[in-house]
Amino acid sequence: MSSNKKSSEKEILHIRNRHRAKYDFKVLIKTCPELAQFVRVNEHGGESIDFFNPKAVKTLNKALLKEFYDIKNWEIPNGYLCPPIPGRADYIHHMADVLASSNNELIPTGAKIKCLDIGIGANCVYPILGIKEYGWSFVGAEIDDIAIANASKIILGNKAIKGQIEVRKQTNIKETFKGIIKKNELFDLSICNPPFYKSLAEATASTTRKVNNLKKENESLVVSNFAGQKNELWCEGGEARFVEKMILQSKEFEKNIFWFSTLVSKQSYLKRPYELLTKLGATDVKTISVGQGNKISRILVWTYLNTAEQDNWRKERWGN
Repeated sequence: MSSNKKSSEKEILHIRNRHRAKYDFKVLIKTCPELAQFVRVNEHGGESIDFFNPKAVKTLNKALLKEFYDIKNWEIPNGYLCPPIPGRADYIHHMADVLASSNNELIPTGAKIKCLDIGIGANCVYPILGIKEYGWSFVGAEIDDIAIANASKIILGNKAIKGQIEVRKQTNIKETFKGIIKKNELFDLSICNPPFYKSLAEATASTTRKVNNLKKENESLVVSNFAGQKNELWCEGGEARFVEKMILQSKEFEKNIFWFSTLVSKQSYLKRPYELLTKLGATDVKTISVGQGNKISRILVWTYLNTAEQDNWRKERWGN
């Protein structure tokens, strides 16, 4: 692969994404000196890290969050999901555009814009990005006690986001919104990165194939480097069933959230959601393609509000 192609791959990132350019490791190492031990010259003569080394990826994330988003204290427990910052940023930027599409092409900003993150995780990345890019406020829903504790620690440890994120525990694993959204509480958008796999075995097998294809590594290395807890990576029925359940449960909160959204990994998974949303009376449904490198995903976005309700929401909450 040529360096030119590597550079062009990032062109599919959102135009406002801070990570479209190649990583400047000299700057990142100055920001986060511990990154230096993981940086090496790759086969193309450029600096990089081993993206299959979880410690290297976590340290790169720490450097990116500190350099670009003023997050000075960020750690995640061993075995918990370490998300790619550029891809997560893309989701936030595209949702900003969705809000703008309902606001005369102006992105609503500031803490008055309230977002619900379904599955905030131990990393707290989506709220960090939403706050630093647009000043939004967040409620993060989570079922895992360790993830809740770690996300709370990140929030309290960083002045840049302190006071703008509330973490709430979901005590019923079968529910998405109920038990999290309070009576008459309003959110301008909801976001979700759903569990992808149906089981740990499926998740591990998929990662084994991916790494063997790219690096010819053996299975033992894959298993030892595999990160993510059950609720982060797999659930009964996998992503398709999770998204279907979310859509069905969203109807109960049709007046509480302007724009619902979720990531959907495969084009083939969209047929059933569109059928359900039509049946449930969604007034607008969008699919936004997002990607990094060779991986393409989708953001499924929907609302139940009619035109008059959208106008009223905009005037009362966004001041337009």
